[in-house]
Amino acid sequence: MRKSDNAILWPAYFDIAKSKNEGRRVPKNLAVTGPKILEIKEAADKLGLENSINPTAGYPKTPWLKTGMLTVEKNEPKEQIILKIAAQLIKIKLQQQAELQKQAHNYKK
Repeated sequence: MRKSDNAILWPAYFDIAKSKNEGRRVPKNLAVTGPKILEIKEAADKLGLENSINPTAGYPKTPWLKTGMLTVEKNEPKEQIILKIAAQLIKIKLQQQAELQKQAHNYKK
């Protein structure tokens, strides 16, 4: 594949703690707390996007933080892909919270 056929995605794009200047690319209502590269990969997988992960890559604005990056095949504009993955990330985070609450409830019994 040519480079132009791929989009590179970084966890900073989806992080609610980041400002737009720090790299967040989604509105705050679509951002999540502490997105992990594996969660972003899971979101891309659920959307059926062909992807590959580089877990040791550092975001260019903070190269000392090895947050990882995800390369996805572009079949639409990058911004559309980012918004779709952001929506899927919210679902993943909500599932994780529900599972933690269920475990906590079972632990209290």
